[in-house]
Amino acid sequence: MVEQLKTFTNNVLALEVIDGFTENDEKLCQKFFQQKRDAGFDSINVMIKLDEMKLSKTSTKAFFEDVLWSLRNYQHMGHIAIVAHSKILKALVPIDNLFFERASKGRQERYFDVSEIDDAYAFVKGSRSQFLH
Repeated sequence: MVEQLKTFTNNVLALEVIDGFTENDEKLCQKFFQQKRDAGFDSINVMIKLDEMKLSKTSTKAFFEDVLWSLRNYQHMGHIAIVAHSKILKALVPIDNLFFERASKGRQERYFDVSEIDDAYAFVKGSRSQFLH
């Protein structure tokens, strides 16, 4: 199940995945993203909280549809903050950043532990230069 954590009037989208991620959840995420595009934002910063997600309840089809949709809409994605409590996700984010750095300077994906959720919000709300290393 996907829920919007907070709503923002700017280009920030904050979501949480609870339990599993289904095809309906994928469609809802696309709807939220499109609403930001329709509001006139060309680049959307996304914070997604995954600490309550259970892979056993996640649809493989929904996961792959999400990946394909993300690749098709990559040009409209700004910063991405992954909030979780997972050593695996923490290790995967630097690999994603290699792609981000090659594809577009200024975009960055960062991992935040659940205890750092305020920092994650600041990252997606703040200026790009503030968080580049």
